[in-house]
Amino acid sequence: MSRWVIFVPFWLTLSYCVGAFSLWGGGFLFKRGVIDYSGGYVIHVSSGTAGFVGAYIIGPRLPEDREDARPHNVLMVLIGAGILWIGWNGFNGGDPYAASADAAVAVLNTNVCTATSLLTWTLCDTLYYKKPAILGAVNGIITGLVAITPAAGVVATWGAVTIGALSGSVPWLTMNLLGKKFPFKHVDDTLGVVHTHLVAGALGGFCTGLFATSAGCSAYACINQGGAITDYGRQVWLQIVGALFIIGWNIVWTTIILLAIKLIVPLRMTDEQLRIGDDAIHGEAPYVFGPEVQMSILRGDISRIQANHENELGLTIGEPLSPKDGDQSTSNKKNGESSGDEIKKTM
Repeated sequence: MSRWVIFVPFWLTLSYCVGAFSLWGGGFLFKRGVIDYSGGYVIHVSSGTAGFVGAYIIGPRLPEDREDARPHNVLMVLIGAGILWIGWNGFNGGDPYAASADAAVAVLNTNVCTATSLLTWTLCDTLYYKKPAILGAVNGIITGLVAITPAAGVVATWGAVTIGALSGSVPWLTMNLLGKKFPFKHVDDTLGVVHTHLVAGALGGFCTGLFATSAGCSAYACINQGGAITDYGRQVWLQIVGALFIIGWNIVWTTIILLAIKLIVPLRMTDEQLRIGDDAIHGEAPYVFGPEVQMSILRGDISRIQANHENELGLTIGEPLSPKDGDQSTSNKKNGESSGDEIKKTM
């Protein structure tokens, strides 16, 4: 926990804030004409870059956790994606700080682009894997939301549809095909943040340079009045320069901060701690069933064994009552003494 308490304020100050003030608030990139309507570069490209660098420096999870990457609960993934989508309307629509036409366009483009991206990613899954997937649809939602963010209020709706088609296909290609090759396969990017945030954010910024309209740029008080479709092709180059600055700045400072922290505290848990789990390390459990029993893996009350059909969790509590796998018992202690009541547990 302490390592992140150290990392967050330093990264916010030295990395994130520099990118934010360079593109917003009259910063030097803004003055040169780079457009980032609501944080596609400031937030998503920076976080995607920092996440990938962090995953490389910190190191991978346990091999067994990398092999079994199934989500804990698909329904919760869907609920989270839905909440994220709803909240993004305020994220992009609130950027003009007014209930204006520009805010309305940003909200419309956000939903149109995200829906298009969802459908495109699902189509790619269907064509390549011969079946659609819920997690693929969620990735399509995320890439659509990320890609439209730098362009939301400065492109027409047809531009949002085009960005959605690209955000549902280009990150799909990098995640499902390039992600299995060097250098991506050697970095344990647990959630694929380099694809859903860095690639999608940079793609959205690039498309902003292509599809920004004169009306949108005027409403947002941009330095330049449009992108390539308004015969100002230089905007594409400006968007590329903006992305490269954010990527380079985050690579440098994320690396410096993590290596400095590594001199003070370890960046990665030991393999033993990883096998126990981060919740158990802090004496907590994500799910609690039955009466309260004070147990700790570190004290030896619980041990991990190879999971089987009868004992799917692969946990052993106390001493077994019988040779049958899964029948375990533990004493419910009060004030350090056994009450005599034994709780029989079948995992």
